[in-house]
Amino acid sequence: MNIQLSTPALLFPAVSLLFLSYTNRFLALSSLIRSLHDQWTDGGIKHKNKISAQINNLRKRLKLIKTMQIAGAISLLACVCSMGALIASLEKLGLVCFVIALVLMAYSLCALTLESFISGGALKILLDEAEAEGCQ
Repeated sequence: MNIQLSTPALLFPAVSLLFLSYTNRFLALSSLIRSLHDQWTDGGIKHKNKISAQINNLRKRLKLIKTMQIAGAISLLACVCSMGALIASLEKLGLVCFVIALVLMAYSLCALTLESFISGGALKILLDEAEAEGCQ
C-alpha cells in the first residue's frame, strides 16, 4: 500500500480542534474541582457525606481527560514521524507510524466518549440531590 505525504497531514486540523476541546474540558473540570475545594474548606458544603459521589466522578473524569490528552499528543507525534519517514522515502515506516497515529487517535476519542457519559452522570448526581432536598 502506498501512502502519500498528504495523508498523515489530514490529521493535523482534527488534532488541533480536539486539543482545543480537551483543554476546554480540562479547564472546566479544574475550575469545578477548585470551587468544590473552596466550598469544602470554607464549610459551605452542607452534606459532606453526599459529596463523595461527586469526588469519585471528578477523579474518573480527570483521569480520562489526562488519557485523552496524552493519547492525542502521542498520536500527533506519530503523525509527524510518519510525515518525516515519508519525506525520507521510508514508506513502510511512514505507514506504520500513521497506523499508530490512527489507533491512538481512536483511543483518545473512545476516552472522550466515556468521559462525556461520566460527565452526564455528574449532572444526574446533582439533580438527584436537588430533588431529594426539594422533597424534604
